Amino acid sequence: MSIDAATATDNSAATALTEAEIFDAHQGGKLSIASTVPLSNKRDLSIAYTPGVAEVSRAIHKQPELARTLTWAERLVVVVSDGTAVLGLGNIGASASLPVMEGKSALFKSFGDLDSIPLVLNTSDVDEIVETLVRLRPSFGAVNLEDIAAPRCFELEEKLIEALDCPVMHDDQHGTAVVALAALTNAAKVTGRSLDSLKVVVSGAGAAGIAVAEILLAAGIPDVVLLDSRGVINSTRADLAADTSSKKADIAGRSNPRGVEGGPAEALAGADVFIGVSSSKLDEAHLALMNQDAIVFALSNPDPEVLPEVAAKYAAVVATGRSDFPNQINNVLAFPGIFRGALDAGARRITPAMKLAAANAIAELAAEDLAADYIVPSPLDPRVAPAVTAAVAAAVEAE
Repeated sequence: MSIDAATATDNSAATALTEAEIFDAHQGGKLSIASTVPLSNKRDLSIAYTPGVAEVSRAIHKQPELARTLTWAERLVVVVSDGTAVLGLGNIGASASLPVMEGKSALFKSFGDLDSIPLVLNTSDVDEIVETLVRLRPSFGAVNLEDIAAPRCFELEEKLIEALDCPVMHDDQHGTAVVALAALTNAAKVTGRSLDSLKVVVSGAGAAGIAVAEILLAAGIPDVVLLDSRGVINSTRADLAADTSSKKADIAGRSNPRGVEGGPAEALAGADVFIGVSSSKLDEAHLALMNQDAIVFALSNPDPEVLPEVAAKYAAVVATGRSDFPNQINNVLAFPGIFRGALDAGARRITPAMKLAAANAIAELAAEDLAADYIVPSPLDPRVAPAVTAAVAAAVEAE
Protein backbone atom coordinates (compact mmCIF):
# COMPACT_ATOMS: atom_id res chain seq x y z
CA MET A 1 0.00 0.00 0.00
CA SER A 2 1.27 3.49 -0.81
CA ILE A 3 2.12 6.11 1.82
CA ASP A 4 -1.08 7.86 0.75
CA ALA A 5 -3.34 4.90 1.41
CA ALA A 6 -1.63 4.27 4.73
CA THR A 7 -2.17 7.86 5.79
CA ALA A 8 -5.86 7.50 5.06
CA THR A 9 -6.11 4.96 7.89
CA ASP A 10 -5.25 7.62 10.48
CA ASN A 11 -7.83 7.24 13.23
CA SER A 12 -7.40 10.74 14.66
CA ALA A 13 -10.18 12.20 12.49
CA ALA A 14 -12.64 9.67 13.90
CA THR A 15 -11.90 10.63 17.51
CA ALA A 16 -14.63 12.77 19.03
CA LEU A 17 -13.61 16.40 19.31
CA THR A 18 -14.20 18.25 22.55
CA GLU A 19 -15.34 21.86 22.79
CA ALA A 20 -12.40 22.64 25.06
CA GLU A 21 -9.73 21.48 22.60
CA ILE A 22 -11.41 23.32 19.72
CA PHE A 23 -11.56 26.65 21.55
CA ASP A 24 -8.09 26.22 23.03
CA ALA A 25 -6.66 25.76 19.53
CA HIS A 26 -8.30 28.97 18.33
CA GLN A 27 -7.18 31.21 21.22
CA GLY A 28 -5.42 34.20 19.64
CA GLY A 29 -6.20 32.91 16.16
CA LYS A 30 -4.38 30.32 14.06
CA LEU A 31 -1.90 32.57 12.23
CA SER A 32 1.17 34.63 13.00
CA ILE A 33 3.81 36.57 11.05
CA ALA A 34 7.45 35.48 11.35
CA SER A 35 10.50 37.31 10.07
CA THR A 36 12.63 35.55 7.47
CA VAL A 37 15.74 37.57 8.34
CA PRO A 38 17.71 37.90 11.61
CA LEU A 39 17.03 40.95 13.79
CA SER A 40 19.49 40.36 16.61
CA ASN A 41 21.85 43.33 16.29
CA LYS A 42 22.15 46.84 14.83
CA ARG A 43 23.58 45.59 11.56
CA ASP A 44 20.57 43.28 11.11
CA LEU A 45 18.24 46.22 11.78
CA SER A 46 20.11 48.41 9.31
CA ILE A 47 19.74 45.81 6.57
CA ALA A 48 16.13 44.80 7.21
CA TYR A 49 14.87 48.28 8.03
CA THR A 50 16.40 51.73 7.90
CA PRO A 51 18.69 52.75 6.27
CA GLY A 52 19.14 49.64 4.11
CA VAL A 53 15.50 49.17 3.20
CA ALA A 54 15.49 52.55 1.45
CA GLU A 55 17.81 51.15 -1.22
CA VAL A 56 15.28 48.44 -1.98
CA SER A 57 12.40 50.92 -2.14
CA ARG A 58 14.39 53.12 -4.54
CA ALA A 59 15.10 50.13 -6.75
CA ILE A 60 11.43 49.13 -6.90
CA HIS A 61 10.46 52.72 -7.66
CA LYS A 62 12.76 52.64 -10.69
CA GLN A 63 11.87 49.07 -11.70
CA PRO A 64 8.41 48.11 -10.35
CA GLU A 65 8.81 44.50 -11.50
CA LEU A 66 11.45 44.04 -8.77
CA ALA A 67 8.61 43.91 -6.24
CA ARG A 68 8.00 40.35 -7.46
CA THR A 69 11.33 39.19 -5.98
CA LEU A 70 12.16 41.78 -3.32
CA THR A 71 8.83 41.58 -1.42
CA TRP A 72 6.48 38.78 -0.46
CA ALA A 73 3.52 40.33 -2.30
CA GLU A 74 3.63 38.30 -5.51
CA ARG A 75 3.70 35.04 -3.50
CA LEU A 76 0.99 36.10 -1.07
CA VAL A 77 -2.53 34.70 -1.39
CA VAL A 78 -5.36 36.68 0.17
CA VAL A 79 -8.35 34.61 1.29
CA VAL A 80 -11.33 36.89 0.74
CA SER A 81 -14.84 36.47 2.13
CA ASP A 82 -17.87 38.56 2.92
CA GLY A 83 -19.23 35.92 5.31
CA THR A 84 -22.43 35.28 3.35
CA ALA A 85 -22.13 31.50 2.86
CA VAL A 86 -19.82 30.17 5.55
CA LEU A 87 -19.60 26.37 5.69
CA GLY A 88 -23.13 25.18 6.42
CA LEU A 89 -23.82 28.17 8.66
CA GLY A 90 -25.07 30.60 6.01
CA ASN A 91 -24.79 34.37 6.19
CA ILE A 92 -23.01 34.84 9.53
CA GLY A 93 -21.00 37.94 8.65
CA ALA A 94 -17.36 38.85 8.14
CA SER A 95 -16.11 38.56 11.73
CA ALA A 96 -17.67 35.14 12.27
CA SER A 97 -16.14 33.95 9.00
CA LEU A 98 -12.61 34.90 10.09
CA PRO A 99 -11.78 31.62 11.91
CA VAL A 100 -12.60 29.75 8.70
CA MET A 101 -10.46 32.07 6.58
CA GLU A 102 -7.58 31.77 9.06
CA GLY A 103 -7.85 28.02 8.66
CA LYS A 104 -7.74 28.35 4.90
CA SER A 105 -4.61 30.48 5.09
CA ALA A 106 -3.02 27.89 7.37
CA LEU A 107 -3.78 25.21 4.78
CA PHE A 108 -2.11 27.29 2.06
CA LYS A 109 1.05 27.41 4.15
CA SER A 110 1.01 23.80 5.30
CA PHE A 111 0.14 22.17 1.98
CA GLY A 112 1.35 24.66 -0.66
CA ASP A 113 4.13 26.49 1.20
CA LEU A 114 2.45 29.76 0.23
CA ASP A 115 2.08 32.70 2.58
CA SER A 116 -1.54 33.69 2.97
CA ILE A 117 -3.64 36.11 4.97
CA PRO A 118 -7.41 36.32 5.46
CA LEU A 119 -9.23 39.43 4.28
CA VAL A 120 -12.85 39.57 5.43
CA LEU A 121 -14.97 42.49 4.30
CA ASN A 122 -17.97 44.21 5.87
CA THR A 123 -19.75 44.49 2.54
CA SER A 124 -21.52 42.11 0.22
CA ASP A 125 -21.65 44.62 -2.63
CA VAL A 126 -19.80 43.11 -5.59
CA ASP A 127 -18.48 46.41 -6.93
CA GLU A 128 -17.27 47.51 -3.50
CA ILE A 129 -15.36 44.25 -3.05
CA VAL A 130 -13.81 44.60 -6.51
CA GLU A 131 -12.82 48.21 -5.82
CA THR A 132 -11.27 47.23 -2.48
CA LEU A 133 -9.14 44.48 -4.01
CA VAL A 134 -8.08 46.65 -6.94
CA ARG A 135 -6.82 49.26 -4.48
CA LEU A 136 -4.99 46.59 -2.47
CA ARG A 137 -3.47 44.85 -5.51
CA PRO A 138 0.15 45.94 -4.78
CA SER A 139 -0.04 43.98 -1.51
CA PHE A 140 -0.80 40.48 -2.83
CA GLY A 141 -0.22 38.06 -5.69
CA ALA A 142 -3.41 35.98 -5.88
CA VAL A 143 -7.00 35.93 -4.62
CA ASN A 144 -8.79 32.92 -3.18
CA LEU A 145 -12.49 33.73 -2.87
CA GLU A 146 -14.22 31.82 -0.10
CA ASP A 147 -17.71 31.32 1.33
CA ILE A 148 -19.47 33.93 -0.82
CA ALA A 149 -23.10 33.22 -1.59
CA ALA A 150 -24.41 32.39 -5.05
CA PRO A 151 -25.28 33.91 -7.43
CA ARG A 152 -23.14 36.92 -6.42
CA CYS A 153 -20.05 34.71 -6.27
CA PHE A 154 -20.21 34.19 -10.04
CA GLU A 155 -20.39 37.90 -10.79
CA LEU A 156 -17.67 38.70 -8.27
CA GLU A 157 -15.23 36.15 -9.63
CA GLU A 158 -15.81 37.27 -13.22
CA LYS A 159 -15.33 40.95 -12.39
CA LEU A 160 -12.18 40.31 -10.35
CA ILE A 161 -10.64 38.20 -13.12
CA GLU A 162 -11.15 41.12 -15.48
CA ALA A 163 -10.01 43.79 -13.02
CA LEU A 164 -6.88 42.12 -11.60
CA ASP A 165 -3.72 40.98 -13.36
CA CYS A 166 -3.23 37.97 -11.07
CA PRO A 167 -4.76 34.52 -10.40
CA VAL A 168 -8.29 34.62 -8.94
CA MET A 169 -10.29 31.53 -8.03
CA HIS A 170 -13.43 30.86 -6.01
CA ASP A 171 -12.40 27.63 -4.31
CA ASP A 172 -15.93 26.67 -3.28
CA GLN A 173 -16.63 26.37 -7.00
CA HIS A 174 -13.49 25.18 -8.68
CA GLY A 175 -11.64 23.33 -5.92
CA THR A 176 -14.70 21.16 -5.41
CA ALA A 177 -15.06 20.62 -9.15
CA VAL A 178 -11.42 19.64 -9.67
CA VAL A 179 -11.44 17.01 -6.91
CA ALA A 180 -14.85 15.69 -8.00
CA LEU A 181 -13.53 15.17 -11.53
CA ALA A 182 -10.41 13.42 -10.21
CA ALA A 183 -12.56 11.10 -8.11
CA LEU A 184 -14.98 10.42 -10.95
CA THR A 185 -12.12 9.63 -13.33
CA ASN A 186 -10.99 6.86 -11.01
CA ALA A 187 -14.49 5.70 -10.06
CA ALA A 188 -15.19 5.22 -13.77
CA LYS A 189 -12.07 3.04 -14.04
CA VAL A 190 -13.08 0.98 -11.00
CA THR A 191 -16.49 0.28 -12.56
CA GLY A 192 -15.16 -0.36 -16.06
CA ARG A 193 -16.60 2.75 -17.69
CA SER A 194 -15.22 5.57 -19.79
CA LEU A 195 -15.90 9.18 -18.85
CA ASP A 196 -17.66 9.97 -22.12
CA SER A 197 -20.15 7.13 -21.57
CA LEU A 198 -21.38 8.35 -18.19
CA LYS A 199 -24.83 9.73 -17.45
CA VAL A 200 -24.27 12.13 -14.56
CA VAL A 201 -26.77 13.85 -12.28
CA VAL A 202 -25.56 16.84 -10.24
CA SER A 203 -27.86 17.79 -7.36
CA GLY A 204 -27.41 21.46 -6.53
CA ALA A 205 -27.03 24.33 -8.98
CA GLY A 206 -25.25 26.83 -6.79
CA ALA A 207 -21.56 27.69 -6.84
CA ALA A 208 -20.22 24.14 -6.54
CA GLY A 209 -22.91 22.45 -8.63
CA ILE A 210 -22.48 24.65 -11.68
CA ALA A 211 -18.67 24.45 -11.44
CA VAL A 212 -18.85 20.64 -11.24
CA ALA A 213 -21.10 20.56 -14.29
CA GLU A 214 -18.75 22.88 -16.17
CA ILE A 215 -15.63 20.80 -15.52
CA LEU A 216 -17.42 17.55 -16.38
CA LEU A 217 -18.50 19.01 -19.71
CA ALA A 218 -14.96 20.28 -20.30
CA ALA A 219 -13.62 16.78 -19.55
CA GLY A 220 -15.76 15.30 -22.33
CA ILE A 221 -18.79 14.04 -20.39
CA PRO A 222 -21.71 15.17 -22.56
CA ASP A 223 -24.63 13.76 -20.54
CA VAL A 224 -24.81 15.97 -17.43
CA VAL A 225 -28.16 16.76 -15.82
CA LEU A 226 -28.48 19.32 -13.02
CA LEU A 227 -31.14 19.51 -10.33
CA ASP A 228 -32.08 22.51 -8.22
CA SER A 229 -34.90 23.02 -5.73
CA ARG A 230 -37.41 23.27 -8.60
CA GLY A 231 -36.30 20.09 -10.33
CA VAL A 232 -34.33 19.32 -13.48
CA ILE A 233 -32.65 22.27 -15.16
CA ASN A 234 -33.46 22.44 -18.85
CA SER A 235 -33.74 25.13 -21.48
CA THR A 236 -37.54 24.93 -21.61
CA ARG A 237 -38.15 25.69 -17.95
CA ALA A 238 -40.18 28.89 -17.67
CA ASP A 239 -38.14 30.56 -14.92
CA LEU A 240 -34.88 30.05 -16.81
CA ALA A 241 -36.34 31.18 -20.11
CA ALA A 242 -37.38 34.41 -18.36
CA ASP A 243 -33.83 35.07 -17.10
CA THR A 244 -31.50 34.15 -19.94
CA SER A 245 -28.56 35.98 -18.33
CA SER A 246 -28.34 33.70 -15.28
CA LYS A 247 -25.73 30.99 -14.79
CA LYS A 248 -28.49 28.41 -14.59
CA ALA A 249 -29.91 29.50 -17.95
CA ASP A 250 -26.44 29.34 -19.47
CA ILE A 251 -25.72 25.83 -18.21
CA ALA A 252 -29.22 24.72 -19.22
CA GLY A 253 -28.33 25.43 -22.82
CA ARG A 254 -25.18 23.29 -22.64
CA SER A 255 -26.27 20.34 -20.51
CA ASN A 256 -29.12 17.80 -20.34
CA PRO A 257 -28.79 16.65 -23.98
CA ARG A 258 -31.65 14.14 -23.60
CA GLY A 259 -34.06 16.87 -22.52
CA VAL A 260 -34.91 15.25 -19.18
CA GLU A 261 -37.75 16.95 -17.31
CA GLY A 262 -39.22 16.47 -13.85
CA GLY A 263 -37.49 15.88 -10.54
CA PRO A 264 -34.94 13.55 -8.91
CA ALA A 265 -36.75 10.38 -9.97
CA GLU A 266 -36.75 11.32 -13.64
CA ALA A 267 -33.16 12.54 -13.51
CA LEU A 268 -31.79 9.42 -11.76
CA ALA A 269 -33.64 6.86 -13.87
CA GLY A 270 -30.87 5.08 -15.79
CA ALA A 271 -28.14 7.38 -14.46
CA ASP A 272 -24.62 6.12 -13.73
CA VAL A 273 -23.49 8.88 -11.37
CA PHE A 274 -25.00 11.03 -8.64
CA ILE A 275 -23.01 14.01 -7.36
CA GLY A 276 -24.64 15.86 -4.48
CA VAL A 277 -23.51 19.39 -3.63
CA SER A 278 -26.66 20.62 -1.92
CA SER A 279 -28.37 20.19 1.42
CA SER A 280 -31.25 18.18 -0.05
CA LYS A 281 -31.62 14.52 0.85
CA LEU A 282 -31.50 11.69 -1.67
CA ASP A 283 -34.41 9.27 -1.42
CA GLU A 284 -33.32 5.63 -1.28
CA ALA A 285 -36.06 4.75 -3.76
CA HIS A 286 -34.46 7.11 -6.28
CA LEU A 287 -31.08 5.43 -5.81
CA ALA A 288 -32.69 2.17 -6.86
CA LEU A 289 -33.52 3.75 -10.24
CA MET A 290 -29.85 4.18 -11.14
CA ASN A 291 -27.89 1.79 -13.33
CA GLN A 292 -26.07 -1.19 -11.86
CA ASP A 293 -22.66 -0.42 -10.31
CA ALA A 294 -23.65 3.18 -9.81
CA ILE A 295 -21.31 5.88 -8.51
CA VAL A 296 -22.58 8.09 -5.68
CA PHE A 297 -20.77 11.19 -4.41
CA ALA A 298 -22.80 12.60 -1.49
CA LEU A 299 -20.68 15.67 -0.74
CA SER A 300 -22.88 17.83 1.48
CA ASN A 301 -21.22 18.54 4.84
CA PRO A 302 -21.59 17.62 7.61
CA ASP A 303 -24.64 15.59 6.60
CA PRO A 304 -24.33 13.79 3.24
CA GLU A 305 -27.34 13.66 0.93
CA VAL A 306 -27.41 9.92 1.67
CA LEU A 307 -25.42 7.96 4.22
CA PRO A 308 -22.68 5.76 2.73
CA GLU A 309 -24.14 2.55 4.15
CA VAL A 310 -27.43 3.26 2.38
CA ALA A 311 -25.76 4.30 -0.88
CA ALA A 312 -23.62 1.14 -0.82
CA LYS A 313 -26.75 -0.98 -1.30
CA TYR A 314 -26.99 0.34 -4.85
CA ALA A 315 -23.60 1.85 -5.69
CA ALA A 316 -20.25 0.25 -6.44
CA VAL A 317 -18.34 3.41 -5.44
CA VAL A 318 -19.40 5.87 -2.73
CA ALA A 319 -17.67 9.11 -1.72
CA THR A 320 -18.48 11.92 0.71
CA GLY A 321 -16.94 15.17 1.88
CA ARG A 322 -16.19 13.75 5.34
CA SER A 323 -12.89 12.51 6.70
CA ASP A 324 -14.47 9.67 8.70
CA PHE A 325 -15.65 7.80 5.58
CA PRO A 326 -13.57 6.41 2.69
CA ASN A 327 -13.08 8.51 -0.46
CA GLN A 328 -13.13 12.00 0.99
CA ILE A 329 -13.63 14.66 -1.70
CA ASN A 330 -11.59 17.41 -0.06
CA ASN A 331 -10.69 20.74 -1.67
CA VAL A 332 -7.30 20.74 0.02
CA LEU A 333 -6.24 18.19 -2.59
CA ALA A 334 -6.58 20.92 -5.22
CA PHE A 335 -6.30 24.57 -4.21
CA PRO A 336 -2.78 24.71 -2.69
CA GLY A 337 -1.21 23.16 -5.77
CA ILE A 338 -3.36 25.12 -8.22
CA PHE A 339 -2.34 28.46 -6.73
CA ARG A 340 1.29 27.38 -6.25
CA GLY A 341 1.52 26.18 -9.86
CA ALA A 342 -0.08 29.35 -11.19
CA LEU A 343 2.27 31.58 -9.18
CA ASP A 344 5.37 29.49 -9.98
CA ALA A 345 4.60 29.81 -13.69
CA GLY A 346 3.74 33.53 -13.50
CA ALA A 347 0.17 32.96 -14.71
CA ARG A 348 -2.22 35.90 -14.76
CA ARG A 349 -5.31 33.66 -14.88
CA ILE A 350 -6.42 30.24 -13.65
CA THR A 351 -7.82 28.60 -16.78
CA PRO A 352 -9.97 25.51 -17.49
CA ALA A 353 -6.87 23.74 -18.83
CA MET A 354 -5.08 24.30 -15.52
CA LYS A 355 -8.04 22.87 -13.59
CA LEU A 356 -8.19 19.79 -15.83
CA ALA A 357 -4.45 19.29 -15.36
CA ALA A 358 -4.90 19.46 -11.59
CA ALA A 359 -7.70 16.88 -11.68
CA ASN A 360 -5.59 14.51 -13.78
CA ALA A 361 -2.65 14.84 -11.41
CA ILE A 362 -4.79 14.03 -8.38
CA ALA A 363 -6.38 11.04 -10.11
CA GLU A 364 -3.00 9.63 -11.16
CA LEU A 365 -1.70 9.61 -7.59
CA ALA A 366 -4.35 7.08 -6.58
CA ALA A 367 -3.75 4.82 -9.58
CA GLU A 368 -1.27 2.53 -7.83
CA ASP A 369 -3.76 1.36 -5.18
CA LEU A 370 -7.00 2.08 -7.04
CA ALA A 371 -10.04 0.42 -5.45
CA ALA A 372 -13.69 1.12 -4.76
CA ASP A 373 -12.78 2.60 -1.37
CA TYR A 374 -9.67 4.41 -2.63
CA ILE A 375 -10.30 6.65 -5.64
CA VAL A 376 -8.46 9.80 -4.48
CA PRO A 377 -5.35 10.24 -2.34
CA SER A 378 -5.57 11.35 1.26
CA PRO A 379 -5.45 15.11 1.85
CA LEU A 380 -2.41 14.38 4.06
CA ASP A 381 -0.45 12.66 1.28
CA PRO A 382 2.71 14.78 0.86
CA ARG A 383 2.87 13.98 -2.85
CA VAL A 384 -0.35 15.78 -3.73
CA ALA A 385 0.51 19.48 -3.70
CA PRO A 386 3.84 19.03 -5.56
CA ALA A 387 2.14 16.89 -8.23
CA VAL A 388 -0.68 19.39 -8.72
CA THR A 389 1.79 22.29 -8.73
CA ALA A 390 3.88 20.67 -11.46
CA ALA A 391 0.84 19.77 -13.58
CA VAL A 392 -0.63 23.27 -13.35
CA ALA A 393 2.69 24.95 -14.14
CA ALA A 394 3.10 22.66 -17.16
CA ALA A 395 -0.41 23.57 -18.33
CA VAL A 396 0.51 27.25 -18.10
CA GLU A 397 3.60 26.66 -20.23
CA ALA A 398 1.53 24.73 -22.80
CA GLU A 399 -1.09 27.47 -23.21
